[in-house]
Amino acid sequence: MPSKGCSDPVHTQQPFDSLAIVRIVVALLGAAAVWFKVYEPFASVSVVGLVALAFASWPILSEAVRNLMARRMTMELSMSIAILAAAAVAEIFTALVVTVFVLVAEELEHLTVARGRSAIGDLVDFVPKTARVRRDGGVLILPLEQVVADDLVLVIPGEKIPVDGEVVGGHSYVDQSRITGESMPAEKAEGAPAFAGSINQMGVLEIRVERVGRDTSYGRIIDAVEAAEQTRAPVQKLADRLAGYLVYVAFAAAMLTYLLTQNIRDTISVIIVAGACGIAAGTPLAILGGIGRAAKLGSIIKGGIHLETLGRIDTVVLDKTGTLTMGEPRVTALECAEGGDAADLLRLAAAAELRSEHPLGRAVVVEAERRGLAVPEANAFLYTVARGISADVEGRAVLVGNRKLLSDAGITVPARTEDHVGSDIVVAADGRYVGRIIVADPLRPEASAAMAALHAMGVRTVLLTGDTKAVAQHVGRNLGIGEVVADMLPEDKLTRVQALVADGRSVAMVGDGVNDAPALTAASLGIAMGSGTDIAQESADIVLIGNDLFKLVETLRIARKTRAIIWQNFSGTLMVDAVGIGLAAFGYLNPLLAAVIHVGSELAFLMNSARLLAPEGAKAPANSIYAPVHDSPRRHDNASSSSRKSPD
Repeated sequence: MPSKGCSDPVHTQQPFDSLAIVRIVVALLGAAAVWFKVYEPFASVSVVGLVALAFASWPILSEAVRNLMARRMTMELSMSIAILAAAAVAEIFTALVVTVFVLVAEELEHLTVARGRSAIGDLVDFVPKTARVRRDGGVLILPLEQVVADDLVLVIPGEKIPVDGEVVGGHSYVDQSRITGESMPAEKAEGAPAFAGSINQMGVLEIRVERVGRDTSYGRIIDAVEAAEQTRAPVQKLADRLAGYLVYVAFAAAMLTYLLTQNIRDTISVIIVAGACGIAAGTPLAILGGIGRAAKLGSIIKGGIHLETLGRIDTVVLDKTGTLTMGEPRVTALECAEGGDAADLLRLAAAAELRSEHPLGRAVVVEAERRGLAVPEANAFLYTVARGISADVEGRAVLVGNRKLLSDAGITVPARTEDHVGSDIVVAADGRYVGRIIVADPLRPEASAAMAALHAMGVRTVLLTGDTKAVAQHVGRNLGIGEVVADMLPEDKLTRVQALVADGRSVAMVGDGVNDAPALTAASLGIAMGSGTDIAQESADIVLIGNDLFKLVETLRIARKTRAIIWQNFSGTLMVDAVGIGLAAFGYLNPLLAAVIHVGSELAFLMNSARLLAPEGAKAPANSIYAPVHDSPRRHDNASSSSRKSPD
């Protein structure tokens, strides 16, 4: 059964094997002895050369025997035949040089692969092994294994955060580039998420533990990179088979050469020149490098097969709420009555909503706090179902709610305009209309740039949402998404994705909610936002830890680059083998030059794959379309659901 041309670089010995170095030195000294005819008691053969060859080539020959016993056709077997054939016709110098090239190539391969594998060790070692935990009225330093959910962990400036959790005290800036790929430190205050493996830069943070160890975002990144070593993508299996087939071709060409020319040197050259190792060794290295680079951006790819699938994606289907939008209502515009003041409008509404638990009311209070407004306490508070709130604020009778509330109070309210998409909160004070507040679920700041980048890459985008048609079309127009389908139930999304796949499209589904899980599973590739539900993340093949849609674009670029490199190695290997075997068969290559071509091509393909291991920063979105609030009623770039609760 055909097998790969070289040993699997993922499971090879560690680099800088001292015995391997000794064998290379011995082979070089033996070749020099043969060249300068040192101690040759027999005219037909070099004793020093034979001894050096036996010692140096032993690992190659023993591996060839094991492969032969296992009925695997590998390059070790073809190299062993070439070495033995050269020795049999007294070409000891050629046999030693070929041995040196093979041993050096293997060590360089180990070094190249170790560069990619070292990322795993760096990841594991980066997370601290202990944590400062508040327990029993004091602060204890405990091993991470003893930390459990709901513990309170203290992180001082300069320390690494050991857990995933929520900040419940303190204020600081944190370097979380290893988790989310963000180049700038992220501000952390009460309520902000904290990721294991990020570095606290300024103040002391108190974090309530949610996940520890391999359950953290950082742990999942480690798992993804390790899984890349264990899983074999279809393209990698194809590389293994093709490498084995090329060995058969090399042997067939060698036998044909000998039958036609009776020239053993040309025959040996044909065997040596075959360079199928570049396929078998370069492919897993490229996959490992691609997954590792994506992990540094904050994209967890759960195996090589998903990286390969991503490289073929031509259609991206997106959910709206929590995927294209922030997933929470925010004040997006203030529209005052003639002669009114935006700050006064917001302050009065926030005072009335201060005790409200309604998400739209909370959005008003949060915006007032963000602006630094002093929000007074309401002296009286009355909530009317399906209407709104009546309150006494600083001696003023304030009404905050929908148009029906003000209409029942005999207050004239201007007709609603279509300047904004969102939920209206109208405000009146002392019987007079004060203004309206638009609350909406705003688009993610990078969404527009991300969609433009996908379109530039030739990717078709489709928006599937349970929201209303007006809201869906507004989002589609803002982001340039040509195909928009609204009012969809979870089963409708599933059916639509299945139809796209059945049409021969390679579909990636991006979502964050429970209702997205069936579609995530049905798509060619499921991609979940890091802030999404657990079921969405479990159903997905890729998780975007930082909730940044532009990370999706960067990950897609990495996948396409990985796929391109692999196919470059495929085509390059076939070309080198075809030309090399032809030249060797017609006597234009001697065994020494054939060995140079074989090893040179292998290393060239390995270096081509190693390009993915080079560090590369994430590209920032070109523009942001999100502005939290527009006081002018004439400009608004965000979209939202007009309902009280998100239908996605």
